[in-house]
Amino acid sequence: MKNVSETIEVKSFGEVYPKKGMNPRTPYEHQKEAMRCLDTINQELSYSTLVVLPTGGGKTYTASMWLLKNAIDKRKKILWVAHRQMLLDQAAESFQRFAYTEVIPHISSFCFRIVSGASCHDRTGDISPEDNLLIVSKDSIGRSIDRLDKWLDGESEVYLIIDEAHHSTAKTYRRIIDYVKSKVPNLKLIGLTATPFRTAENEQGLLARIYGDGIKLGRPVHGDVGITYQIGLKELINRRILAKPIFESFYTDEKYGEALGVDALESIQHLDILPEDIAQQMADSAARNKLIVETYKTKEKEYGQTILFAVNVIHAIQLKELFNKAGISADYVVSSVKDAVTGVTISREDNEKKIDEYREGRLQVLINVNILTEGVDLPQTKTVFLARPTVSSILMTQMVGRALRGTAAGGTESAYIVSFVDHWNENIAWVNPETLFEGNNDFHDSDIERAKSDLRLIAISKIEEFASILDDSVDTSALERVPFEQRIPIGMYAFSYLEKNGMDHSYQVMVYNSSKNAYQQLMDSLPSLFESFGEAEEYLSDEKLNEMEQQCRDSFFCGDMIPPYERKDIINILKYYAQYEMAPQFYTFDEIDRNKLDVTAIARHIWDEDMGERRKKEYIDNIWDSGDDNILRLFFGRKMYFIKQIGIELTKISHPDIYEDQGNNINFGKKDLEDLPLYEIGKIAPELEKRLRDQAFEKSRNENGEYQCACCGKTSKSRVYFQVDHIIPMNRGGKTVAENLQILCRQCNGKKGDK
Repeated sequence: MKNVSETIEVKSFGEVYPKKGMNPRTPYEHQKEAMRCLDTINQELSYSTLVVLPTGGGKTYTASMWLLKNAIDKRKKILWVAHRQMLLDQAAESFQRFAYTEVIPHISSFCFRIVSGASCHDRTGDISPEDNLLIVSKDSIGRSIDRLDKWLDGESEVYLIIDEAHHSTAKTYRRIIDYVKSKVPNLKLIGLTATPFRTAENEQGLLARIYGDGIKLGRPVHGDVGITYQIGLKELINRRILAKPIFESFYTDEKYGEALGVDALESIQHLDILPEDIAQQMADSAARNKLIVETYKTKEKEYGQTILFAVNVIHAIQLKELFNKAGISADYVVSSVKDAVTGVTISREDNEKKIDEYREGRLQVLINVNILTEGVDLPQTKTVFLARPTVSSILMTQMVGRALRGTAAGGTESAYIVSFVDHWNENIAWVNPETLFEGNNDFHDSDIERAKSDLRLIAISKIEEFASILDDSVDTSALERVPFEQRIPIGMYAFSYLEKNGMDHSYQVMVYNSSKNAYQQLMDSLPSLFESFGEAEEYLSDEKLNEMEQQCRDSFFCGDMIPPYERKDIINILKYYAQYEMAPQFYTFDEIDRNKLDVTAIARHIWDEDMGERRKKEYIDNIWDSGDDNILRLFFGRKMYFIKQIGIELTKISHPDIYEDQGNNINFGKKDLEDLPLYEIGKIAPELEKRLRDQAFEKSRNENGEYQCACCGKTSKSRVYFQVDHIIPMNRGGKTVAENLQILCRQCNGKKGDK
């Protein structure tokens, strides 16, 4: 018998007893509609279907309320699967919070358990057949899926819920679904998502294999992508349940994390935690803090009551002082009882007092550190200021959601989502809040709005390019020589994937005229690439990713590409494919009027009119300030970038020889290009490298038109199996010329040992 002192209360499992009385939260009409549709499809013995509610639509609440009544109250087991600890905790909290006798009148209690790799949760070995509600992380159960056997034993009907179901085409999710389906005669599979698919036929095809049942005209249907209930963002805005988001981005001149170490990168990418020294830099930046306060001050009436998400407690304190000095009532709330750095002690009562002041309208700005993402109802919030970056789509959704309450929900008609964007290490995939609304194809009312959305995505991706042009220590002459209109992307690949620890990443790869064909060839060859490397794992090692990226570079990305392709873009595409076994979707920027971005034409007009400095300034100011739909402002973000580009174009007109090679005073030795390895040739003459590789592949074709290894005879229609090799090695006098090049499969080339 254990002593009471030897036990401790944990929240990872327990028994839930029904609350007496009525649930004080009344579902919205769309949530009632969703539950009625679920009632209809639930008449089927088994099914697999999707419930689609946009960001802010209440997916977890809707599902948990319906499941309490239709599964828990009838003693049917529920397996709820998600990829993040935060999602698991939210699901458990929702079942506990809304367990009223009106929805579960036939039972006295039910048992729940949360399982994940987090220290605060249980492990798969703790799963008990007595658990009615099992809430698990997909990777924990995916690694030990047989731990479900005893829990499933003897069950004829089980509810399997996949949260964030647009990820369920990933290998681990598919394995879990197939395993449970093989063990249970009647599986009722429900996927919850805000974005079931975009427009890619391959995405819809994979989802349709998992979710094939739905409701149309009030009746169950089968085939295609099965959706029991779906409502779009635009419809919830029209019903005034959600506010219409208005996105704004302001660009700082601050640079952070240019030389981050491995530990710091891991901290950011896997834990979403900024290293202390960088957080301190951000908090102490007078220019950055001034921009934040002045941005609010400029549009104080439009922004209204605002929640600002700060980096840390020091940041919150400094911003509060700056807001107050500017005549704006502001205060801060923090999650920690005592901050280790400042020694500031904030009690729960202090936080609640400040929140009440904000709720009553006595505070205009409430600065928040690590709380106010869930559970606090502040419907009068019209604006959120995102003064801290995040790599988590879930956290971004929660921050943005603070301002999305529409007038029918006691909130506002529109909501401003204001981002402050810094220069960062290029390897960090910060979440752009606008990407949360991808897939809501009805969101943008007009071509102009779609173009604005596209341009904001482009602008954030172009910050590094603009900043490098302003940096005298970086040689950007090759980039500057390219006509400006060719540096405007023609489209992008947009996708999201999961890291091994469950962190979700949204990513956009910008595609230019110069790289369009290379990317298309890569996408077509992805299945062959993974087959050639024998890779079937969902998560690839850094070593393997680098090896595969090098093969992609050699196969597709040789030659002149300005702007050049980015290694990190290819690596992110490989991570996505490894997980979902399909190429990401390509979105065109057809709506953008490129003529309005023709900086060359603006510079030519200034030159032809022979404008003096004053007249030139007035002309540039007039263009920059000419209306809300001015795409120059959306594209460049900061006026200084725009002015610098005009200066570059004017220099091209006035001094066309300035970008020519000026030479130097050193008479270096000469070496024939044929005496250099292919990679070295590529640095000097990328088109020659491409031509030599192409020639080597062309002469390797057999009578069937397939490429053939010169050693073992292996054949394929795809280049990704092969590498270009010297017939006579260079260390034995061989030259890098077409006649001395052959292709070998990677295995033969590895054995040869002379690359």
